[in-house]
Amino acid sequence: MIKPLFFLLFLLGSLTAHAKPPLVNVEDIHQDVEFYQNAELQLKLQEQLNANPNWKNLIDKKLLTISLVDLSDDDIRYAGINDDHMMYAASMPKIAVLYAAMDAIENGELAYTELVKQDMWLMISKSNNAASTRMIDRVGFQKIEDVMCNPENPFYDKFHDGGLWVGKRYAAQGKRNPDPIKGLSHAATTSSVAKMYFQLATGQLINTDRSNQMLGFLKDPSLHHKFVNTLDQIAPTADVYRKSGSWRNWHCDSALVWDETRGKYYIMVAMVQSPNGEKIIRNLVRPLENALEKSPNLPINPSKGATIEPALNQSI
Repeated sequence: MIKPLFFLLFLLGSLTAHAKPPLVNVEDIHQDVEFYQNAELQLKLQEQLNANPNWKNLIDKKLLTISLVDLSDDDIRYAGINDDHMMYAASMPKIAVLYAAMDAIENGELAYTELVKQDMWLMISKSNNAASTRMIDRVGFQKIEDVMCNPENPFYDKFHDGGLWVGKRYAAQGKRNPDPIKGLSHAATTSSVAKMYFQLATGQLINTDRSNQMLGFLKDPSLHHKFVNTLDQIAPTADVYRKSGSWRNWHCDSALVWDETRGKYYIMVAMVQSPNGEKIIRNLVRPLENALEKSPNLPINPSKGATIEPALNQSI
C-alpha cells in the first residue's frame, strides 16, 4: 500500500514533469514587451503603413493604433504606432476580465467550476455579452481594476496613458466605473494588449500553467472576421489566439499567431475608429507580416524609398 505522503509527492512530481512549457521559452525574459523596441522593425512598420495614404491619415489623426511583436527567435522585437494612445475598445478588454478571473481562481477567491469555464469560453471565443457580464459580476469591478493597476505588473497607468480597462457590464443595465483619464467604459492601448499576449506566450501572466489555461480560451476563435479572415487564407494551419471587438465605428483586433508551417510567430494588435474599420484591420495582416521580414539593406530615411513591398495595393 502506498503511503499518503509518498503518493502526494509522487503526484506532485508527475504534474511538474508533465507541465506544459510556455510557447516562448527565453531566459531572463522582461515583463514589459516595449523593452524590446526595435528600430529596424519600427522603420519597416512605418514604411508599410504610411505607404497607404488613407491609413497614414488615420495614423496622423490618432484614429489608427498598432502594436507588432516578432517572436520568431530569441531576438524578440517590438514596434508600435500610436501604441500608447488609449481608445474605446468594445469587446477586446474582455481579456482583462479573463485575467482578473484567473487571478481570483489562483488566489482561491473564485471557484473554477464547469459553469465558470463555459462562461470564460463564451466570453472569449464567441464574445458573448451575457457570459461576459456574468464573469464581471463574479469578480467585480474593483478586482478587475486592482489587477489592471497592479504596480508590480500594470496594464493600466492612471497617471499617464491609461491602458486596459473594463468599467461597465456588457449589458444595458448596471453602474459604470469609467476609466480615470478619458471616462471610457471599455478601453485599451495596443501596447497594453500586446503586453498581455506577450506575458501569456512567455508564461509570465500569474504563472506558466495559468498562462497556458488562458491561451486555451483564446485559441481557435469562433468569429472569423478582421485579422482571422485574412489568416484563414494565408495561414490556414496556424494556431491563432485572438480577441476582437467592434461597436459602431470602433473596431479592434488582437492575435498571437503561431505558424509552424511558415515559421512565423508574432503578436499583432490594431485599433481603428472608422466606418471601414473591419476591412482596414483585415487588410493590415499582410503589411504587418511584410514588416516582420528582416532586411540587411534597410534605408536610413524611410521617405527615400522602401526595401520591401509597401502596402500600396491595400484598399482603404
